[in-house]
Amino acid sequence: MRQQKQGKRPKPSADLLYGINPVMEALKAGRRQIRQLILASGRRDRRVDELESLAQSKGVPVKRVDAEALEGLCGTGHHQGAALDAGALPGIAPEDLIQVADKKGEEPFLVLLDSIEDPRNLGAIVRTAHCAGAHGVVVPKDRSAQLTSLVSKASAGALEHMPVAVVTNLAKAMEELKEKGLWFAGLDADGDSSLFGGDFTGPVGIVVGSEGKGLRPLVKKGCDFIVSIPLKGAVDSLNASVAASLVMYEVVRQRGGSEK
Repeated sequence: MRQQKQGKRPKPSADLLYGINPVMEALKAGRRQIRQLILASGRRDRRVDELESLAQSKGVPVKRVDAEALEGLCGTGHHQGAALDAGALPGIAPEDLIQVADKKGEEPFLVLLDSIEDPRNLGAIVRTAHCAGAHGVVVPKDRSAQLTSLVSKASAGALEHMPVAVVTNLAKAMEELKEKGLWFAGLDADGDSSLFGGDFTGPVGIVVGSEGKGLRPLVKKGCDFIVSIPLKGAVDSLNASVAASLVMYEVVRQRGGSEK
C-alpha cells in the first residue's frame, strides 16, 4: 500500500488514540472503526515500523506528519510518535458480559466501578481487570471517567480488549445482573469482613467506589456483602486502582489462579 503524502491534518470524528501500546492493541483487537494511522515523520524504530506494517496488512492508510503537528492533534506531547484516527469502542450491555464468561466456560467475574472519575485510575483498573481474567467492566455514564484516549493509554492498551458496559444507572444494572445469578461484593472501609474472608468462587461482581466518597448508598445497598482491606499504617485508605487490584487478585487466587 502506498503511503499517503503529508498534507491537510486529519480531523478525527471520534477519539484520537495515541501512544505505541494503545495504537498497537487497537489495531490488533479490531474492535474500532479505524480510519488512519498517523506517525511522526522523524521517528523510525522497530516499534513504529511494526505499527506501520500491521496497519498496512489490515488495509489501514498510513500518514506521516511532523512531531509538532502530531502533538497538536493529540493535545499532548506523550504520543510516542503514533496516533490512530478511530471511532469509539462498540457499546455492550451488562448482560452481554455474562455471555463472555459462558463462552469461556467460566463463572462470571465482573468489575463495577462507582464514580471513578480519574481517567488514569480507570485505565489502571481496566488493565488489571484484563490481566486478572475479568470478563468485563461496568461504569456509569455520569460521575465517571469516560472511555477516552487517556484511559486507553493508562491501560497500556488493555481497554482495546476489555469489554466495558456504560450504564445510565449502576444500581439498576446490578439488579438486572442479579437476575442472571451474580452476587455482588462491595469494597468499603466498614466491610462486614476482611477481603480475605469473602467467597469469590461463584459468579461475582466486584464493586469499587471512589477514593473520596466510597460507594454511593444505593449502590452499596445493592451489594450482597461488603468486604474491607486490612490497613496497618497511619494512612487510612488505598488508591482506588490499588484496592481494586487486591480484590481482583483475591478472586484469581480463590479460583485457582495461583496454580500453574
